[in-house]
Amino acid sequence: MIKIKYALGILVIILAVTVSCKKDDPGVEVIPPRDRGEEAIRAQAEIEEFLETHFYNYEDFEADPQNFKLKFDTIAGDNASKTPLIQQVTFKEVKDIEDTDVTYKLYYLKVRQGEGERPHFSDNTFNTYDGRLMNLDLFDSSVIPVRFNLVDNGSSSGIIRGLQQVIIEFNGAGNVISNPDGTLTFEDYGIGAAFIPSGLAYYQYGASGGLNAYDQVIFSFELFESEVTDHDEDGIPSYMEDLNGNGYLMDDNTDNAGAANYLDDDDDNDGRLTKYEIEIDGNGNITFPDVDGDGIPDYLDSDS
Repeated sequence: MIKIKYALGILVIILAVTVSCKKDDPGVEVIPPRDRGEEAIRAQAEIEEFLETHFYNYEDFEADPQNFKLKFDTIAGDNASKTPLIQQVTFKEVKDIEDTDVTYKLYYLKVRQGEGERPHFSDNTFNTYDGRLMNLDLFDSSVIPVRFNLVDNGSSSGIIRGLQQVIIEFNGAGNVISNPDGTLTFEDYGIGAAFIPSGLAYYQYGASGGLNAYDQVIFSFELFESEVTDHDEDGIPSYMEDLNGNGYLMDDNTDNAGAANYLDDDDDNDGRLTKYEIEIDGNGNITFPDVDGDGIPDYLDSDS
């Protein structure tokens, strides 16, 4: 039985990765970002070289999974016989949001799947994590659970796309126990790592802790819990407002006015709130009436 304890109050901490950049100054040359297709090729080569020459402490996990902490090291010397990561990772293909002609091979390591709920791409999750450069220098971390907003909205209030796309491949804890002292015990939670190309990370923007522009990054994490979000409180979970099915909410805007649908409580801008144009039964199941029978649900149809 895999356990971890943390105080309940800690779970309300919100993660916000702040990326600082200077405003344009007269006389300062603004360098345009690099070609994303060329960077994707370079990033994949760099990540695959790392995966071929490094290993994770899988023997520690086999010996003591209850106290396991994920670590990486070089295959050399006393570690020359270790199994390289390239033989233990899997990958998924993820499109670039800025240039949809570019597709990344996003590698990730699944140490343990987890036995609880699997989050949607727009949910909130509760994690511990650390972020490292490809030389394994640490640039960001939290040893206490923080809340990740998984929505990739292109701002510091969300999460980088590469980490979002990996976390949704895992499950949270199989059991969460509330203890008399106010702590929580998590059992059988997900453990993994993402090896993220710059195009799915910070790209031309550096951040704190020595992170430079166009750096590939590694995020390892433990996934404890998730919660389904309804950001605009219109009765439709945010993941269901991804109309084009690309796992990105910022380009779904039915009325082309103001906020994207997941932040818009009147999606079709007809003056009637979305929550009054859908139906929710006692079990939480949602149906979408189409009064005029034109094939467009009322909440997306300004003529209904």
